[in-house]
Amino acid sequence: MSNEQVFLLPDVGEGLTEAEILQWAVQVGDSVEINQILVEVETAKAAVELPSPYAGVVRTLHAQDGETLPVGKPLITILSEVSGAPDVTEPVPDREALLVGYGPQEGSGRRRRRRPGATPPTDQPIAPATERTAAKPPVRKLAKDLGVDITTVTPTGPAGTVTRDDVRRAAEAQPVAAEAPKPATSEAAAETRIPIRGVRKHTAAAMVASAFTAPHVTEFMTVDVTATMRLRDTVAARREFRDLRVTPLLFVARALLLALRNTPEANASWDETAQEIVLKHYVNLGIAAATGRGLIVPNIKHADRMSLRELAEALAALTGTARDGRTTPQSMMDGTITITNVGVFGVDTGTPILNPGEAAILAMGAIRRTPWVVTDASGTEKIEPRWVTQLALSFDHRLVDGQQGSQLLADLAAFLHDPGLAML
Repeated sequence: MSNEQVFLLPDVGEGLTEAEILQWAVQVGDSVEINQILVEVETAKAAVELPSPYAGVVRTLHAQDGETLPVGKPLITILSEVSGAPDVTEPVPDREALLVGYGPQEGSGRRRRRRPGATPPTDQPIAPATERTAAKPPVRKLAKDLGVDITTVTPTGPAGTVTRDDVRRAAEAQPVAAEAPKPATSEAAAETRIPIRGVRKHTAAAMVASAFTAPHVTEFMTVDVTATMRLRDTVAARREFRDLRVTPLLFVARALLLALRNTPEANASWDETAQEIVLKHYVNLGIAAATGRGLIVPNIKHADRMSLRELAEALAALTGTARDGRTTPQSMMDGTITITNVGVFGVDTGTPILNPGEAAILAMGAIRRTPWVVTDASGTEKIEPRWVTQLALSFDHRLVDGQQGSQLLADLAAFLHDPGLAML
């Protein structure tokens, strides 16, 4: 006996109201298994793959690529087979696993009975199943932006996946059509309008709310970080760090975590309803990451409890996941303080806007060789080339006063100027 199962679009974050369909992984007529990826959607916080809670045959896709669907509306209808004497069982994913885009773990969850070999109804037109080209979402977006049909690209990546370089080569190989004479156009015709949705829409709303809710103060400090750069070279050469990318960001993050011990007020939030300042006795360290879909701020949970190696591993995992477009909404929740590394763009400093719900954000500028006045042991001053960077700390003046913000920035700079102070 056939049974139609309608899968409603779940709330894949906290309080999200809609999601955009990025790309379907199945088509009408395809057979699907429980936990098989059905579709990739983009919410206001991240791109998420949704697994199937049912086994059967796809009957209806209720939205097309590029459409925005409200949470709770039908996403897909699957025709499953129901039998009184089944011979196959498969697990049903629990809600927690479904929301993060992963199915149940082995040995967990309820069991749903099904019988293999379900067939689609005869009154429903069936589209032929097609093989999906293996490529990550950012690569697919690049292909779309460059006007490349990704199904025609020759893959060179691991396991036959299409890479960014594959797409770029395909774009360069495309013949350039002769440009036709342009008719007279209005100024409006010479404009491009980009819909604001998904991550960019969320970021815009959050930044406006932060800028006009929290009274921002930004302080700056220029620091000689030559000793930290030497320490970086020493740590990178150690056997336990040789498989990791040891960057200056690792030591800035470590220094910030140490500096927060003297200024816990900067690791707090403002409870408007209760009119209370909430001090956090843990540090979920946010790292701002620029992606093809906009700026996101995933965070490292309990970063203050980590060793230097553990922190390096967490930073590598966070940046790699963000770069691949696989950051989950859960990894962007409950942040307590943020670092934005504008130095990777060659920028010296900036005035960062607070991540909503946090009391402080640190901007790390480019590290450059700069003439610097150095005092030797005899008290003689001389000019030497040193590694120098600029730090900018923005904080919410409701939670952090001038003395506290200045103390945090001074302590941070001191640790970076002389990493040996961390031993005290």
